[in-house]
Amino acid sequence: MESEVIEQAGAGYTWFVDNAMNVLYAILIIIVAYWVAGLVKRMITKVANSNASLDDTLFEFLGSLARYAILAFAGIMVLERFGITTTSLVALIGAAGLAVGLALQGTLSNLAAGVMLLLFRPFKVGDFIDGAGVFGKVESITLFTTDLSTFDQQHIIVPNSELWGTKIINHSHYEERGVDLTFGIAYSADINKAKKAIQKVFDAHELVLKEPGAFIEVNALAESSVNLIARPFCKGEHYFDLRYSLPQLVKQEFDKQKIEIPFPHRVLITKK
Repeated sequence: MESEVIEQAGAGYTWFVDNAMNVLYAILIIIVAYWVAGLVKRMITKVANSNASLDDTLFEFLGSLARYAILAFAGIMVLERFGITTTSLVALIGAAGLAVGLALQGTLSNLAAGVMLLLFRPFKVGDFIDGAGVFGKVESITLFTTDLSTFDQQHIIVPNSELWGTKIINHSHYEERGVDLTFGIAYSADINKAKKAIQKVFDAHELVLKEPGAFIEVNALAESSVNLIARPFCKGEHYFDLRYSLPQLVKQEFDKQKIEIPFPHRVLITKK
């Protein structure tokens, strides 16, 4: 009887020692995992902070993703330390992840597109872009949406998947831009005089660059007019200022110099 008591006490002591060691190992694993996870996240975010061309939002997301992955791996190690089989648990988590992924496939596509936009940076905050049927100034870029503001003060939120899956025109990509304008003059008008009038307007405008010089040539011989194409250059941020101010100034200069701007007309010949 006494030997059985001693044997049971020894077994209990062995169980206590084994489990105490498991608890200590689990605590150690958790502490190390938290330290490594924090270190990895800081290293990833530091990469973005050290390079101005990299987006902080993307690397903050990648850092958090790496941190949670390390903590999840540490949790599996702790469970295995206590003899819990994690194979079925991993399979269950995988199945749940698949179900969630199918339910949120639209959201995940926006996330993937957001990562691509932040990684390849086809545009940045402050640029004027035309994409997904919307034109406006980029106010913010997140992992799921891009916020735009229009000239008439509308706030438009565009899902990233729509922007990434369509043609994007970045009007602010280059520092200097050409402004294409077309002016029609009558066939009886002096072409060289019209060119000089247009050039005079460009030379007097403070936002038109002297270099490169403006391009002014005949573009087409239309039914009722000779069409001149004019392309002055300006800083990218002044594009729309010129686009909507120069036509009026050229019209006023044509009026001063008596250069006719024709309107479509037809000649009818009647027979008696």
